[in-house]
Order: sequence, then structure tokens, then C-alpha cells
Amino acid sequence: MSDMSLNEPGTRRRHGSNIGQPLTRREGMLKVTGAATFAADNHPPGMLYAVVATSTIARGEVVFLDEAAARAHPGVVEVMTPANRPPLASDPDEKSNPFMFRMDLLQNTGVRYPGQPVALVVAETLEAATEGAALLAPRYVAEPARTGLDSAPTFSPGVVGAGKPAFAETGNLDSELAASAHRLKETYETPAQYHNAMEPHGVVASWNGDTLSLDMPTQALAMAQHRIAGLFGIAPGDIHIKSPFLGGGFGSKGFPAGPQILGILAARALGRPVKLVLRREQMFGPVGHRAPTRQTISLGISEDGALRAIGNHTRTASSTFDDFLEPAADVAHTLYASPAIRTSYEAVRLDTGTPLFMRAPGEATGSVTLESAIDEAAWAVRMDPLAFRLKNHADVEPISGKPFSSKSLRECYRLGAERFGWEGRPIEPRLRRDEAGLLVGSGVGTATFPALMFQANARATIHRDGTGLVEIGAHDMGQGAWTALAQIAADALGLGIDEVEFRSGTSDLPDAGIAGGSAHTATAGMALHAAGGNVIAKLAEIATADERSPLFGAGNVGTVAIEGRLLRRDDESRGESFVEILHRAGLDLVTAEGKGASDPAAQEAYAMHAHGAVFAEVKVDPDLGQIRVSRLVGAFAAGRVINPRLVESQLLGGMVWGVSFALHEQAMTDRRSGRILNADLAEYHIPVNADVPSMEALMVHEDDPHVNALGIKGVGEIGITGTAGAIANAIWHATGKRIRRFPIGLADLLD
Repeated sequence: MSDMSLNEPGTRRRHGSNIGQPLTRREGMLKVTGAATFAADNHPPGMLYAVVATSTIARGEVVFLDEAAARAHPGVVEVMTPANRPPLASDPDEKSNPFMFRMDLLQNTGVRYPGQPVALVVAETLEAATEGAALLAPRYVAEPARTGLDSAPTFSPGVVGAGKPAFAETGNLDSELAASAHRLKETYETPAQYHNAMEPHGVVASWNGDTLSLDMPTQALAMAQHRIAGLFGIAPGDIHIKSPFLGGGFGSKGFPAGPQILGILAARALGRPVKLVLRREQMFGPVGHRAPTRQTISLGISEDGALRAIGNHTRTASSTFDDFLEPAADVAHTLYASPAIRTSYEAVRLDTGTPLFMRAPGEATGSVTLESAIDEAAWAVRMDPLAFRLKNHADVEPISGKPFSSKSLRECYRLGAERFGWEGRPIEPRLRRDEAGLLVGSGVGTATFPALMFQANARATIHRDGTGLVEIGAHDMGQGAWTALAQIAADALGLGIDEVEFRSGTSDLPDAGIAGGSAHTATAGMALHAAGGNVIAKLAEIATADERSPLFGAGNVGTVAIEGRLLRRDDESRGESFVEILHRAGLDLVTAEGKGASDPAAQEAYAMHAHGAVFAEVKVDPDLGQIRVSRLVGAFAAGRVINPRLVESQLLGGMVWGVSFALHEQAMTDRRSGRILNADLAEYHIPVNADVPSMEALMVHEDDPHVNALGIKGVGEIGITGTAGAIANAIWHATGKRIRRFPIGLADLLD
């Protein structure tokens, strides 16, 4: 069985739908038995190993590399430095579009951040390459590192995130604040965070003339093809990328990373396959991260608890050589009704790698601070924080005035509160203790994430034996895409999922777009839905034009595909099988293409978001300040659920990340050298099982006829956005201390 062609038996389709069934992962057996092939598992004949030597300073210049010592080491084949790096077809510092990020490809001896590649060593073995890289022993002329949000002059950016305006306003914030009975202005800080998927970035590169074969984890096969093609001066079609499985991505694998390009360059220069895989500490630099933020939030509240003004001014950071700014303030555009909203930004340039999209970019950093501030506002008017949120529920998108395409947030509040046991919670903090004397607190956070959709293509085929084949260059990072997308495809073809072969994960298949923004199921799914519909339409055209078919003349009333048969829509007792139609027509197969894309008119008319509510219980040791999350209940409304088993997994994963954001995760930087001190998974803290003992994710039914024909919204990132704020609010409720800097630790509570 090929990794790219999974067809394991599943639940046979009855007269109903594959969509909505809690099927297990189609690739699950391959993964648990070790048969799934990830990029670094490939070893083509004659393969060499490449290791990147990285900078130990944040800013300055490399003035010496002991290249002779490295070359003399047994097994070393080549040492690539700025002095001898082969030419590229384009400058890696040039940008032809806003989503092209600059790379460090040994174009000069300058150092722009710690962990930047400064040389590449290629050897017959991994050990020899590693030892050769160590022997280079770089020497530097170092300059002072710029490491914090106050270490460099600020500038006013034009755009943030994915090209959003850096300033937005509705109403008059200043006048509404002045007229408010209660005013709140507080500053919150979130740290730098680094996406460290279990599978590090890597590549296995093989050249055959000007044709390039790559085993490489990527969230965007076609985008990777075009970026690599531009750097090497070849046609995108001459690059074949295999990426059937990814061990996580979180945004960091949406774009090729510099070290991967260096591995490809070495393979071309040496005429042999080359494998390069980053070590864990090398993930803290050239592959993106979430930038720190300092957010000043201003709220105006009337005497009866109605919000009159919401302001967020965010300071964030990018690198010294490129631009990506965390759009943290923008979550204020959508969450709560207010006659005045203003968001604005300032930025600094630091000696770090360029930040990138990281799991709920902007929403994660912005929601934890806004949800904390909303709780502070509720306390200022002595309202229950859930009642305060319900009072300020936005029936239309506040910043634009657009109606929501669908919004079931009130039901999320109701269901989550009921399951959690919110009723009877005291408003005052520090009133509850458990039997062990631990302080107990409860908090709530509102979850939101935009319902995004990109462009994708797919191909569907029905064979002479009545089975189906669907093909799409989609990406499965562990979210279960191969299962959910196969369910959509099977329904589109009117077949059971066990009757459909699903091919995915290679660049020679139709472009599925990028797996990001919680949009992959909607984007790729709609392409598969269209391709399936188109191939069924072709089959119906053949049958309804054939006088020998019981469907002859049914073109006006239409047909429907059910369980491998085409039936008259007005009389489902009349029809015939796919097999009969193709046999009589003398065809071996019928095939069609399909496209998935958002509807511009619907996008213009409606605000499209998924929503949710997360309820958290924490226990805090009053003497030691130790914090434990004891319960989490999240209720989410995210359109049509394709596979509830997989959706629950994604929602729980997002909630775990929310725990991480609130209590654990931060990159700690040495202010003198600019180096990250905890660049490993031992000291870069993330939750383990003991940190999340009881979690529950509830799915609220929601029909949305506007987001796309299937009504799909995304679920991958929304769980983060309510959870972190809920935990912060629960800590205040337990202790009476409002901590405005994340992650929250015991030292904050003992001050």
C-alpha cells in the first residue's frame, strides 16, 4: 500500500451521509505501526548528510571559520560558506509578493539573529557532518543585541498580519471613554513563543539534471514549488515534492525555511542526494515564531454594564530584515458590541528570526488580553462575567456592521455553563477552597476565529467497476485531513468511503492550497465536493442521453447519486448503477476537475467566524502559588462537523495550547547575547498530561449557508482563543490577584 494512496476499509455508507460520521483515521494504522513515511525516513542511494552551523551571536559579522579543520575531518565531503556558496537564480533577500519571506542562505557574512545559518557541512555520515560543523568554531565581531520591546525605536507599520490595516476605528473612542461611567486602562504582555512541532524541519533532496525530487514537510506544496523554483531558476513543474505526512506544522511549515534550501543547494552542487534535518535547538530561529506583544487596552463601561468603548494599542516586533507583525489587537473587531472601537499598532525591530503565522496568529495573543480586560470590566460594575458577556453580545460584527453568516455563541455560553456548573459561582474572588485548603476559582473566556477559505483544485474519477478515485495535493499535519476529506469526497461521489481511493500529499496532484488558517477542510473539501459533483454530472449526461437507460430523458428533473447508483430525483425507484452506465457506454472511466474558492459576494455581505465559550476551574496553593487547571469545558459552534471524532481532537488540542499559553510557554532570552536560553523541549515548557486532568469539548450544531456550500468552518485554532483567557480569569477568581503578564507563574502570585 502506498503512503499516498490509502484505502483502508471504513464504515460502509447507508442511504445517508459519510459526512458527520465519527470515523477513525484512515492513516492511523500506518502511524501506530511505524509504516507511515515522514520526510526524514527516506534514504535514497548514495545519500549524504548535511548539518547547519549556526550563529551563537544575535548581531554582527562572522570574521573566521576554521574551514580547513572541518574539511580535514574524516567523512566530510564539502563545507559551504558565504565565500564558496554556489549562485542562486534570485536574491533570497528579494520579495516579489507579501507572502514571500526573506531567507539567510549564506549570501554574506553578516549575522542578523542567533541561530542563523553561517555555514553548511556535508559528510558521508550524520556524525561526521555534526563534528565537522563543530570544528568550524566561528569567530565574530559582535554588536549589542536588541532583544526586548523597549530596546529599539518604534515605527508605525502600514499593515499587520496577512496584510490587514494597522489602524481601524468605528465611532469616537475618546468621546465614548469620556462619557463612560467606568473606565479601565491596563497593559498586558505576552511573550515570544516558538512553534516546535514533533517533526523538525528537514529535507531529502535529489537532483536529476534540472529535475528536483524532494521529501519535505510542507503545509503548502504548490507555494513551496514556486518559491524553490524561483531560487533555482527552474520550472515549478520540474520539482516533485512528497509530503504525505507531517509531524505537526502550526504555521511554521507554510513556507520553505532557509536550511531546507541550503540542503537542496548542496545536493545540486555535489550531484548526490542530501538529507538535512534541523536539531531541536535550531528550530529557535530560522523557521518563525510568535512575536511578543504589549497591549494597552482601554474600555469604557456604562453604569448598567454596557460597553461603550474598546481600544487596543499593541506594540509588537519583527526582525531587522523582514516584516511580519502579530495582529493581536484585531480580535477586538469582532467579539463585543460597542459603539466605539479603535485598534492601532507600533512595532520595533529586534535581532531575531522573522516572526511568522503561529497557531491562531493574532487571535491567541489578542483574545487572552481582551478576555482578561472584559473580566476586569465586569468586576468594575460587579456583574457576573458571563452575564456581562451576554449583555455585550454582538449581534452584528461591531467593526463593520455586517451580519454574521451564522453565530451560535449564546448557545455555546448556555451549554458550556450548564455542563461546567457555572450557576451559583460567587462574584467575589478568593471565597472558595477545596478539602485540601487550595483556593478554587472559575473563569470564562469567549472563543472566536475567522471562517477562512482559500483556493484549491481536485480531480475525481469513477472507474468501470463502480469505484471512485479522488486526487488532491492536500496536507495532513495530524488533524485528520485524509479522513475528513475522504468523507467529503465519498459523499460527493455517492459512494461508501471504503469504495473511494484517496490520493494526496504530493505536488503532482491538483493544488489544494495552503493548510493554514483552520481553512484546509473547507478549501480542499469544497474542491473535492465540486470535482465529485462534476464527475457525477458527466455520468448523468451519459445516462440521460442514452435511450437504453432507465434515466433517459431525466435531464430536466435531474438525478442523484446514492450508493453507487444514479437515481431520478423525482422517483428514486428508477435508476441504474455507475457500472451499468459505463459498461453500456463502453467507457473505462469518467473523470472531472473541481475548484474550491470563497464566494466574494458572500464575503462582502457577511462576517464569517466560528465561536465558542471555554470555562475553566483552577486550584491554587495559597502558600506556594502553585497553579493547577482542574477542569476545562469548552462549547464550540463551527459550522458543519465533518467528523466529530476528529473535531473533538482538534478542539481539545487547541484547549491544551490555551493552557500552555496561560501557564507555561515562553522563550527566555539572554539580553546580553540575544540567545534563547531554553531552546529545547526540556526547558521550553509545554503542558503534559498531569497539567490537563479533565477536559471536555462540546460541539454546538450550526447551519451556515453562506461560508461555503458545505457549511464548513475551521476548528484547529479556535480552542486556544477562549482557553487562555478563561484560565487567567479563574486565577483571579481564586486568588484576587490580576496578573497581566503571561505566562502566569507562581512568582506572580507570591509577590
